[in-house]
Amino acid sequence: MSCCKEPRSSWVFPTAMLSLYGFFANCRPAEPFLTPYLVGPYKNISEEQVTNYLFPIWTYSYLALLLPVFLLTDLLRYKVVIVAQGLFLVNNYILLCFAQGLTAMTVLQVNFAIVTSTEVAYFSYIYSIISVRLYQRATGYLRSAMLTGYTFGSFLGQVLVSVAGVSYFCVNAITLGIVSVAFVVSFCLPTPHRGMFFRGETEVPTTQEHHSAAEENTEGAEEESTQVAGGGWCSWNTIAHAGHLLWRSFLQSYSSKQLVYWSLWWALATAGYFQIFNYVQLMWNHIEPSGSSSVYNGGVEAIATLLGAGAAFTIGHVKVTWEVWGEVALGMFSAVAAAAVFLIGLTSSIWASYAGYIIFKASYMLLITITMFQIAENLSMQCYALTFGINNFTAVLLQTTVTAIVVDEHVLGMDIVSQFVIYGTYYAAISLLFMIRGTYTACQHYCRLRLDRESREDTKTEAISSYKF
Repeated sequence: MSCCKEPRSSWVFPTAMLSLYGFFANCRPAEPFLTPYLVGPYKNISEEQVTNYLFPIWTYSYLALLLPVFLLTDLLRYKVVIVAQGLFLVNNYILLCFAQGLTAMTVLQVNFAIVTSTEVAYFSYIYSIISVRLYQRATGYLRSAMLTGYTFGSFLGQVLVSVAGVSYFCVNAITLGIVSVAFVVSFCLPTPHRGMFFRGETEVPTTQEHHSAAEENTEGAEEESTQVAGGGWCSWNTIAHAGHLLWRSFLQSYSSKQLVYWSLWWALATAGYFQIFNYVQLMWNHIEPSGSSSVYNGGVEAIATLLGAGAAFTIGHVKVTWEVWGEVALGMFSAVAAAAVFLIGLTSSIWASYAGYIIFKASYMLLITITMFQIAENLSMQCYALTFGINNFTAVLLQTTVTAIVVDEHVLGMDIVSQFVIYGTYYAAISLLFMIRGTYTACQHYCRLRLDRESREDTKTEAISSYKF
């Protein structure tokens, strides 16, 4: 393909191709209707099997794959992993369309775990191929492409089901065609010549050094070989050097107590979000079985994503001293999320449950945007990529623990309503923790301001007395 030979000096081409890939890979009209499809006549799997057996397999597989995929992504320089993600995404919908039986759906969950574990390549690819000064703009485009694709896919799915009367099987077939486009687009991505850790750098720069170096480096500097002194890219020296960089990045990423608290919220809240996102369709199917009523899951997902994206965009223009009020905000909006989760699980009205999910998802997207911005603002992109991986790994580890205890049929195997009571309590505990911590931080800040003011007044009084004397 001629498009694959686009020169790397242009940041527009790789950003456009990756944004296009992100749009088509996340434009999945069938996803909001997965549970009705599995428990309906197409797959004929019981709700209990989906809840307590199938979905936990995805969680366990995701945890097992996340760390090795994170390291392989950097070692293989991103493009290979993105192409693999596209391939497994296509395979995912082939299985959904044509495979039958519980065993095939078990394989499907492992396959989808590979798809989700390779998402790290999508977010980190662009940082290895463009100039540092363009990171913020490129990240905005990629995030927008993902959200636009997901919103459009959810809306399209709802229109196909509710307006056109298309069957769930045909919606999955249409989704297969869309993700196949993403797979083709992935081949047009330029191959990076370096990774973030397997590239032979000797230092992890601080934020200031990182940006200063970015201004001085030319595009030609990005063409450096990934070899380090003493061996090729797969040699022991290179691997040891990458391990050294990973350790230095880890120390820098969690050197600040404030960054640790932001990362703690990220991990705790994301674990809860993953769990609710996975099981909310089962909750809706419990309130109003899809076989006997209309399903509006796609419309709800589209509205929730739009509101969340709008809230995230708005908060970027609000002037707040996040160092003082950030933890209070995390606590307050986590309380809103907890109330929304209780509403989802305890109401008998499907519309109230839909409203609770919209509030919950919008709150989470607002807070995760603030959290990512605060962490990224204080770290180099190399450290941020590692922090992103560690926080997500911790979130999946927590989610796996909750799944193993609460959901798995071999332990408690709770019904779906009891699960959502647990999840609401979980978010209430997060809210209480950060409200206490946030109140302490705010009080400490204002006490410090008062002491500084009193100290300045005392100094001023002493100066006046000395002058008079």
